[in-house]
Amino acid sequence: MTLEVPQHILDALTDVDMPKLPAEPATAETIVVSGAEMPLYRRACVVVGSGAAGLRAAVEAKRRGVDVLVLSQNAWGGTSACSGSDKQTLHTANTANAGDNFGAMARALGAGGAMDEDTAYVEAVGSARMMASLQYLGLPLPQDPLGGTLRYQTDHDEVGRATSCGPRTSRLMVKVLAEEAIRLGVPILNHTTAVQILVVGTGAERRVVGVLALRAAERTEANPLGLAVFRSDAVVLAAGGPGELYRDSVYPNGCFGSLGLALAAGIDLVNLTESQFGIGTRREGFPWNLSGTYVQAMPHIYSVDADGREHHFLADYYRTTRELASNVFRKGYQWPFHATRMLDFGSSLVDLAIVRESAAGRRVFMDFLRNPLPVGDDLPFSLDRLDDDVRRYLGTAGADQALPIERLRHMNPLAIELYRRYKVDIAREPLEFAVNNQHMNGGVMVDVWGRTSLSGCYAVGEAAGTHGVTRPGGAALNAGQVFGTRAAEHLAARFDPDPADAGTAGFHEAVGEALAGVRAVLRPGSPLSVRTIRAEVQDRMSDKAGMICEAAEVETALADAKSLNARIRSEGISYGRPAEAGRALQWRQMALASEAVLTALDHFVRSGGGSRGARAIIDRDGESLPLARTGALEDCRFRKERDAQRGEQIVVASGRDGMRVSTRANRSFDESGRSFFERDWPDWLTGRIFSSGGRKSAVDG
Repeated sequence: MTLEVPQHILDALTDVDMPKLPAEPATAETIVVSGAEMPLYRRACVVVGSGAAGLRAAVEAKRRGVDVLVLSQNAWGGTSACSGSDKQTLHTANTANAGDNFGAMARALGAGGAMDEDTAYVEAVGSARMMASLQYLGLPLPQDPLGGTLRYQTDHDEVGRATSCGPRTSRLMVKVLAEEAIRLGVPILNHTTAVQILVVGTGAERRVVGVLALRAAERTEANPLGLAVFRSDAVVLAAGGPGELYRDSVYPNGCFGSLGLALAAGIDLVNLTESQFGIGTRREGFPWNLSGTYVQAMPHIYSVDADGREHHFLADYYRTTRELASNVFRKGYQWPFHATRMLDFGSSLVDLAIVRESAAGRRVFMDFLRNPLPVGDDLPFSLDRLDDDVRRYLGTAGADQALPIERLRHMNPLAIELYRRYKVDIAREPLEFAVNNQHMNGGVMVDVWGRTSLSGCYAVGEAAGTHGVTRPGGAALNAGQVFGTRAAEHLAARFDPDPADAGTAGFHEAVGEALAGVRAVLRPGSPLSVRTIRAEVQDRMSDKAGMICEAAEVETALADAKSLNARIRSEGISYGRPAEAGRALQWRQMALASEAVLTALDHFVRSGGGSRGARAIIDRDGESLPLARTGALEDCRFRKERDAQRGEQIVVASGRDGMRVSTRANRSFDESGRSFFERDWPDWLTGRIFSSGGRKSAVDG
């Protein structure tokens, strides 16, 4: 029996209206540097980005008496507000039915390697507090009759720590946090693009003193670009990941992230080799991840060639109908590609097959009106002929309906409703999709308080490189909330900025250097345009540094990325209207981010790096060979992962002589350590807990 959910409930969880922004604060001050007169704003803390992580940082800073301001390129238009999946996940400790504890969750977060053990513990401990505070703000997480939070299993999660409000979980998070920020009086400046971090000092004395930005509201005849200066001794980078880096991407359009900003300021980045790729609808239409119940309903997946002929291509990869359907189902909680799951006819063989179909020029669809077709002359699809784990799940869910659309409607009617809102009725027509880049697991290197290598600068959310190789699905939403809070706690406790003090040594010089950098990039007569740079960067990253990565091609791709940045330095980027200047500067940042990712990947490959979460390193001498029903896939032979590399992270920074690359060991953590109240309470009372990057031993989880 299918449970009917009233339409008004579906509407409330699908069409999430965002709050109206309050009037923006004005400033009566100006600053004149290098002949440019620009408005000057003073705040104790500037948060760059208005997604869930940035708003959490702003809310928590404001609660602690910090004079904070948020800069947003497009309020409610970023990844948090516009992305999702069938039932978008928040990953938190689960004490309801699995005997979970913080130590176990921390080990699960870092299980794939390249993750600091103390960071994993911080995220685990903070998860319960974050979930409770979001519920207090009004996030409608589902509960059972006794108050327990409803849970399910997600990617890289064997316990079942996932919960969800439906497909719009992160948008609902942004909504409740935005409402709280507005209630607290946090100013949010919309249509404001940060283009340079202002830095003073040298060596170990380098520190942040503000941000140079472009603001549509500040454009005048005397200031055609709308340049504005923000004076602050604390800056929180929270503008998300580099969504524009790949052509094949499920990010919303216009998501440039914070990595280029950080690189230009000389801040250390880490784990840039680690991303997530998975199936979803293309960004040209309605970009959305096709995880969870979309594939657990087991639709028929096929491709169409240029002549309009259908191809049941998965039948070339799996040996039986049962094996094919069961692995389509497993994409629900094994959504991101993982190289090892291409072996033994696992679920990532689905991703590989789709990538190969796309490379052959065929379009790929899933049809919810048809069950999977038989493999060869094998028996037809039947709910009684599925692997045991699949049958148990569907049986518990009561999903015994005849067709995929009926099973999907029973398990998750919101999944159908969501696409209908965007003029795609999957109850009537097939859904075109592909394998896309979805998330950057690496990013700005931070400590357990969210501090970067630049004093006074923090990074939270997807901008921060805290996720390691195989983060569980939904762990990123939790991490952004945890580190948004911790960054605010730290800056409120340790910083005593005086935004009224304009006399910081070197401040005017920092603004002048930033302004010179902007002028060096923006050159109306340059042969380089936003369009040409975008095409070159995205094609190179998707074709040479995507899910399937040829080891022999990475070095050439890196050389080409370096060449592009050299041309940008010498020739600049052309632009037309003043409104286009921001995009030109953001593509300069994206070109830098591309070179940084390829620098890390080239170092990884040269060091013998093997295949793990983000991508398969294809090598004709590789030890691992995927098999298909039609035979061995020799062109997909790949390197095995080197276990030793799980214990280290690749660090990249941009300097005068180009990108610098090194490695560092994961920070270790003694989980067996115990706190003692009377001994440790003074550290909290006096603020000594904020003086270092964190303790070496854990409290009792």
